[in-house]
Amino acid sequence: MMNDRSRPTPDLRSRRTFLREASLLAAGAWVAPFRSSSAAQIQAGGAPRPKIAAVITACFYRSHGHVILENFLEPYLFNGRLLKSPVDVVSIYLDQTGANDTGLQIARDYQIPVYKTIDAALCRGGQDLAVDGVLIIGEHGEYPTNSLGQVEYPRKRLFDESVKVMVRSERFVPIFNDKHLSYRWDWAKEMYDTARQHGIPFMAGSSVPLAERRPPLELPPGAEIEEIVSVHGGPVESYDFHGLEVLESLAEGRKGGETGISGVELLTGDAMFKAADAGRWSFELAEAALAAEQAVRKVPLRELIRSPARAILLNYKDGLKGASVSIGYSGVRWCAAYKLKNDPQIYSTYFYGGPWNNRGLFRALSHAIQELFVTRKTPYPVERTLLTTGLVDAAMHSLAAGGKLQPTPHLEFAYPTVDFRAFREMGKTWQTITPDTPEPKGLKRDPEPRV
Repeated sequence: MMNDRSRPTPDLRSRRTFLREASLLAAGAWVAPFRSSSAAQIQAGGAPRPKIAAVITACFYRSHGHVILENFLEPYLFNGRLLKSPVDVVSIYLDQTGANDTGLQIARDYQIPVYKTIDAALCRGGQDLAVDGVLIIGEHGEYPTNSLGQVEYPRKRLFDESVKVMVRSERFVPIFNDKHLSYRWDWAKEMYDTARQHGIPFMAGSSVPLAERRPPLELPPGAEIEEIVSVHGGPVESYDFHGLEVLESLAEGRKGGETGISGVELLTGDAMFKAADAGRWSFELAEAALAAEQAVRKVPLRELIRSPARAILLNYKDGLKGASVSIGYSGVRWCAAYKLKNDPQIYSTYFYGGPWNNRGLFRALSHAIQELFVTRKTPYPVERTLLTTGLVDAAMHSLAAGGKLQPTPHLEFAYPTVDFRAFREMGKTWQTITPDTPEPKGLKRDPEPRV
């Protein structure tokens, strides 16, 4: 039965060993503004450009395939600077091509070969690996939804087939996996372990943590968070993942770094409100988070929440109280608020992705992915996404069980804090791309920045 699938305890190292090794891996994650020295050398013509295979489930206007690829094929703005990708997309695999497909036309326009198999795309028609990185965009397309309400995107299959080529060729290159690793925890953990086994630089996750924070908000070094709430306005599972990554991208910076999560429950309706009334999650923090999004707060939170409202409650191993809450309906609602120990103030921010709905979020993400391919170093820990993958899976099990608490001993693992400010949009791009800037219908080509 899908609901009873096993969740093996992860073979993660001791906290001390993990922090020591991860700190070595993360060395260099804080790069110079805009480009690392390796990328700058490529741009100057002094080094070869990495060749990238794009492995995509489906590509159509404003799909993840579209809004990521456009920043690899055309210049894009990042922190007010117009950048060109330091890597070349040299092959494409499309798992599906529906009536609204744009991937084939993009390939024709940019003279990129499209291959019928992942193996052929990575080998570029030959027998051995012929690329320097794999861009897996396993979001969108027509795939089944299982009994838990999870869309069964084939991210593990795309990953496994890519790794199979590397094993055969005895060469391992960086992989980026868009969004969470898999709809199944055990598969996600297997992907993580496989990457570690072969020394594959592995990056994954959400675009939202890289968005501009309005107002600016940075967690002070050594801060002890008492409680944290993130707020989003999207559908179950797919947007819950983003809400959890927003929350975790802040929570992981607390004193001691991440320690893991021992239990998860997803509550809806009256149960959600009763939990708030009982102090299990904070209305006050949710209101503060929304206030960061709204210039004037006029509507009481209870009136703003529309069915089916839900809250994912997290029991952190170190006692931190966390919740990711879905409020109203908006594809660009990404907010968070927290309270620190021995500090009465509430700190809140809105993760602003710029105009054009959520399309602008992918400039910073694409920039970070390109740095992965150039430097072979992950900009931030993939363990964040491993953890949030497990949280989403546990939350969906809780939902299917009527809100029952799901113990998560497999998520009681540590990972370190990494300063990833170099990869975040700080807001200068939105001085050039404004709400008055027309949104392109095809692949965009960002304009020169306004001085």
